[in-house]
Amino acid sequence: MATKTKKLFIKTYGCQMNVYDSERMADALAPRDYVVTADMEEADLVLLNTCHIREKASEKVFSELGRLKKLRDRRAGQGKPTMIGVAGCVAQAEGEEIIERAPVVDLVFGPQSYHRLPDLVQRAKNEHVVDTDFPEEDKFDYLPQASKQATIARGLTAFLTVQEGCDKFCSFCVVPYTRGNEASRPVSRIVAEAKALVEAGVREITLLGQNVNAYHGQGLDGADTGLAALLFELAKIEGLDRLRYTTSHPRDMNDALIAAHAALPELMPYLHLPVQSGSDSILKAMNRRHTRAHYLKIIEKIRAARPDIALSGDFIVGFPGETDADFADTLSLVKEVGYASAYSFKYSPRPGTPGASLEGQVEPHIASERLLELQKLINEYQLAFNHSCVGKTMDILLEKTGRKPGQLAGRSPFLQAVHVDADLSLIGQIVSLGIKSAGQNSLYGEQLAKPSGKPDNPRQADQPRQSIRSA
Repeated sequence: MATKTKKLFIKTYGCQMNVYDSERMADALAPRDYVVTADMEEADLVLLNTCHIREKASEKVFSELGRLKKLRDRRAGQGKPTMIGVAGCVAQAEGEEIIERAPVVDLVFGPQSYHRLPDLVQRAKNEHVVDTDFPEEDKFDYLPQASKQATIARGLTAFLTVQEGCDKFCSFCVVPYTRGNEASRPVSRIVAEAKALVEAGVREITLLGQNVNAYHGQGLDGADTGLAALLFELAKIEGLDRLRYTTSHPRDMNDALIAAHAALPELMPYLHLPVQSGSDSILKAMNRRHTRAHYLKIIEKIRAARPDIALSGDFIVGFPGETDADFADTLSLVKEVGYASAYSFKYSPRPGTPGASLEGQVEPHIASERLLELQKLINEYQLAFNHSCVGKTMDILLEKTGRKPGQLAGRSPFLQAVHVDADLSLIGQIVSLGIKSAGQNSLYGEQLAKPSGKPDNPRQADQPRQSIRSA
């Protein structure tokens, strides 16, 4: 007698690591006959994989739980039971309070517990379950490998977590409290997972970590090894055409890693290196433990090693004590670096972090005005960088159909979205395009040469992609 499949819907909030975690949750539940669906209405199990970095992200979760209660009531009227779980960093931070505030939730578990998810789901059929412990065992030792079919359905690019947690304790950040201390996976296991991804058709892998360039995993020789050595090992994998990594901290951007950007053609010319502020006094209050000058020295070194590199950053405005002069320092840093892209946010006090109790909290309307001014400047530099690409030839990994008929979409080496009128058969290929025009968020190109890479890519243009929705 065939086993009845159950439908799983995962909504993902926040960073790329949560996207990776959501995929691994689906992999963990697959042996229990759960199949991912893109339609929440038909789900037997709904998981919200949450982020706690910003205040609004937490509020979004509880708003979603209100809607899920209505969904559960509707399905119950049809004789269809629905289980609801909250995972990730909000779950880790708030634990049982989530069930107290939203009794519709059956299951709460933190980022270090999803290897136990099948058993937790089984328990949650009879009782509310909360699992936010930091287990002694390494969850990666217990997670099943994704099936080839599941990997193919997720696309040509993949995330691969190599490091978790953070020991930096920036005064605005909850990550050390929700993800724990820095921990790195052994090189052998990362390489094995990467090979499995490539065998399923993945051509580009982004290495993930809360502080990825602090990676210090066990090398193939048994000794601790850094991110640069890991990148060199991964670059040996036949068929792995592109490598990226995120997110980095300036204090861990060492000379070996910078040299890897010059030596490895597989390592894309793109670096996301958050700075948060251009003011030394604010950097000190944030406990960043680097200065503006130190950050700029790193930028100088990386550009010497890889002159064509595109730089991205993170900025927080309205941090406690930030004056007009401090904010002006941030604007001047953006101009001095000339970012190809950047992410910017208003400071959001997170309970339990040192920043939340600092004096000199900035008025919300002032922080909003500063954010608008900063984003306007960032957008100007992003558009200028995109326009600088016009007339150049770029190798583009074509990943999927575009929004317009007859159009394909992919990513440039600099992580820009690129559109081209091309045949569906080119999905999965790396194609040389001449860049003809640029907008604020994307480039448009035309094909110049035959595609490179595997001629018999396993992906078909009409193959459905697995959906794990991201918010």
